[in-house]
Amino acid sequence: MTLGSSIMSAQTSYTWNQVKDKFESANPALKADAINVQEMKAAETTAYLRPNPQFTLSTDGTQIARYQGVWKPTTGTQVSPALSYLHERQNKRELRLESAKQGTQIATSQHQDLERNLLFNLRTAFIQTLQAKAIVELSRQELDYYDHIIEISRTRLKDGDLAQIDLDRIELQRVQYESDLQTAEVNLRTSKILLLQLLNDRTSVEQFDVEGPFDFSDQLQPLDAFRQIALDNRPDLKAALQSVQQADTNHKLAFANGSTDPTFSGWYTYNPSFNNSYAHQTIGASVNIPLRLFDRNQGEKQRTQLDIDRNQRLIDVARAQVFGDVDSAYVQVNSNIILLRPYKGRYLAQAVRVRETVTYAYQHGGASLMDFLNAQSDYRNVQLAYLQLIGSYLSAVSQLNLAVGREVIQ
Repeated sequence: MTLGSSIMSAQTSYTWNQVKDKFESANPALKADAINVQEMKAAETTAYLRPNPQFTLSTDGTQIARYQGVWKPTTGTQVSPALSYLHERQNKRELRLESAKQGTQIATSQHQDLERNLLFNLRTAFIQTLQAKAIVELSRQELDYYDHIIEISRTRLKDGDLAQIDLDRIELQRVQYESDLQTAEVNLRTSKILLLQLLNDRTSVEQFDVEGPFDFSDQLQPLDAFRQIALDNRPDLKAALQSVQQADTNHKLAFANGSTDPTFSGWYTYNPSFNNSYAHQTIGASVNIPLRLFDRNQGEKQRTQLDIDRNQRLIDVARAQVFGDVDSAYVQVNSNIILLRPYKGRYLAQAVRVRETVTYAYQHGGASLMDFLNAQSDYRNVQLAYLQLIGSYLSAVSQLNLAVGREVIQ
């Protein structure tokens, strides 16, 4: 077994779904943003915490003197332990928790939007790799076919049916096909390197490959269907809607924070210095209510109201962006389909027929060298244009999938 065949046998080929799964589990940008969502989730616990009660222990009345010649420093000491607790009114804790949960929802939607955009970059690199593979295969076929023509031309030279100068011209033309193949192979390696970078994979290029359909479908749903799918699925639009809900909750919380919170206190006191032996132990209670002579939360109330209006305007911006993205991508997909239909229905077959006819005529002396070279060039141009149009179609489809928020066309 040769080294080349050994490398090929060890090569692993991935489908699009396998590449996507590998990307979602290994991409560091996605993993880092997922941690941010977990942080927001942890903030929900903090938002719902109750105030801690306060414990106070105080003493007083300690006599620093001798009584009848005996040192008794704690004889008259008063001991007073006390507990106090701040009571939050107007559902402050519940509103803080609701706002934190809505913040988690927004972070989740933003994470999905990041994944949507990164998957578009991944899909673009995947398509570029498939297109590069198709061009490499076409270049190899063209080179093999041209080598076959060179053999035919040498046979004609031996038979005296072709001049040496014509054979030289044919053989010199071969360098163009070699150059095309080398360029296609470099482009293929470059596409694979980019794909491996997005996957955070250190596999060598020789051991990595992708596979998938490199074709088009001329069936396309109406534009309104894609618009509705986008309105239902776009995570950035969801985040905009959720931001309005959170802004409304924060506005309610601003009013709740403006309300007074009483502090309830209770204490027990032991006072040995009272003459009344039944009054040595006493209990007491108090309620501390701040006086709201000045509303120090008025600015926050106004700010949160303005934030609601701002986020409502951002919904309009996001919705307009959705329609713009969908409409633009839809037009591009439809345009590529219109261009591809005549290629698949007529031009490809015509190019093959012209090349085979001229090649047969050239082989039997019925066509000139220029006729053959032109037919060969036309065939390659048509095939290459078709592959490039397929790549443009798949890229436009990927753009449409990005615009609607999920894969509606494979």
